Amino acid sequence: MGTVFRKTRTQPLPAGAELFTRAGQQFAKWKPAKGKARTARVTTSEDGGLRIQTEAATYTAKFRDGLGHIREVSTGCRDEDAARSILGKLERRAELVRSGVITAAEDAVSDHQLEPIADHFEAFVDHLRARETSPVRIKNMRSQFNRIKSECGFRKLSDLDGGVLTKWLLQRETEGMSAATRNGYRETLVMFANWCSAGTRPRLMGNPLANVPRANVKTDRRRHRRAMTETELLKLLQVATLRPLAEHGREAVSVDAHNSEATGKRRKRSNWTYKALTLDSLPAAVERARERLAKNPDFIADLERLGRERALIYKTLVLTGLRRNELATLKVSQCDFDGPMPFVTLEAGNEKNRQGNTIPLRLDLANDLKGWLSDVPNASTLRLRDHSANRETERKLFRVPSGLVRAFNGDLRAAAIPKKDERGRTLDIHALRATFATLLSKGGVAPRTAQAAMRHSNINLTMGAYTDAKLLDVQGALDSLPSLSLNSSPLTDQATLRATGTDCRKQWSSTSSPKDSPNNSPATGFRGLSESFSDLASASINARTGLRANEETPANPNKKAPFAGFANRASKVGMTGFEPAASTSRT
Repeated sequence: MGTVFRKTRTQPLPAGAELFTRAGQQFAKWKPAKGKARTARVTTSEDGGLRIQTEAATYTAKFRDGLGHIREVSTGCRDEDAARSILGKLERRAELVRSGVITAAEDAVSDHQLEPIADHFEAFVDHLRARETSPVRIKNMRSQFNRIKSECGFRKLSDLDGGVLTKWLLQRETEGMSAATRNGYRETLVMFANWCSAGTRPRLMGNPLANVPRANVKTDRRRHRRAMTETELLKLLQVATLRPLAEHGREAVSVDAHNSEATGKRRKRSNWTYKALTLDSLPAAVERARERLAKNPDFIADLERLGRERALIYKTLVLTGLRRNELATLKVSQCDFDGPMPFVTLEAGNEKNRQGNTIPLRLDLANDLKGWLSDVPNASTLRLRDHSANRETERKLFRVPSGLVRAFNGDLRAAAIPKKDERGRTLDIHALRATFATLLSKGGVAPRTAQAAMRHSNINLTMGAYTDAKLLDVQGALDSLPSLSLNSSPLTDQATLRATGTDCRKQWSSTSSPKDSPNNSPATGFRGLSESFSDLASASINARTGLRANEETPANPNKKAPFAGFANRASKVGMTGFEPAASTSRT
């Protein structure tokens, strides 16, 4: 038989509480900041301190569930009769479980329906942390869940409805939200519902969001990246090296003159601005910057180092396929430039797939990075002070700035490289990884090797999404195919056969009439083809060596000519298709 009661708990003695004794028990009386004065019994803690003992405002039901376990469930009722009514419902459910009418899982699901959905999601977040999910990923999922919970009115697990979520996603589509973003919201809610319906004590009997359709990303793709050509890469590296210093040597021009050149109109108000940098004007701008900053050589050195670092960042991204965040977390201690194969090691926590990998480096890139670190003495053991966390950290390989995207766009403009091409495809920092994949395919690297270099789990992602087919030499690949002439071939060109001394009467031709053949069966024709093939092979070898089969060489009478007897063996073996012929093979 179950019971209801109010739980007691202890709290620290309030400040300014007045102690007194009543009926042999010690009590404390105090007045909170708001409300009436309160009185509570005083008890002694294990460490000898005084604490007050208070009762919960609501009743708790204590009973034995269908599996025989004693459970305590908060009723949320301040009235004892209402609490006993809930206790009766809980005991009836326990009886249904014991009699087999409902399962224990269904009984557990009923308990979770009363809890707020936000509490369930926090338990789901703990599950994600246990799986070592990226903190950035968890932050994004929490933001997506809070928005859907608020706008769809999901307060409890029983409120989850696939139709409501589908309608919400359609509304976001009319507002212009991309298909990929909508799929991200859907994936967060579906993952949460799957977790609630899994395990030995599920919170849901099934996933009510399983049938919510996914949006077609292919028909609504907002960003199409393209790969950069080798010429564009060289321009980008040159501009990235010079532009930080060249920005201080830009030529000043009047706004009127600048607008007149651009629009053909003159403004009444005269102002001054700086001319945009171009690939041709960079050297002159660098010289002017050196003249203007001649009194501050340290600042010039910092700008030159900044340009060199940015160019090395671009080069490292292109030649390794690293992602921007992966490169930003790379430390000097994770680099090995002196071994037989230079490489860098990615920690599992800093990689997207959470596995950790060793990235090989080209020798020229390794030498550039080694020279870059040689500017700082003892760079491999240098530790820097992190003032925000008040601790020492290892030196990073690069100081990847948060505004790298803005700097990249400025370098593109100065190098006259269009941000978008004629097909609407864009260039950004991640496009350098696509350039890496495209250069691998263009260089003839095997697809499986390119997949390993890109660290992809699916080869279709490497060959499809990251390889720019426009830059591949498809025409050159077609030119490498054999020439297939319909007018002549090595087996039908009579002039070639006469020049090699082959008896043309043994030549089998597909144009011969069946009645001209000694035997109308198809085997006769293929036998003739085998004989012609052996004669042609023998004639070709004799034409190249100047000797006949089994003929002795002048220098060594006892030595036979190279490949002697090949024609005889070929005529005995015959053609067997693409596999190597064996001595026991038959035509």
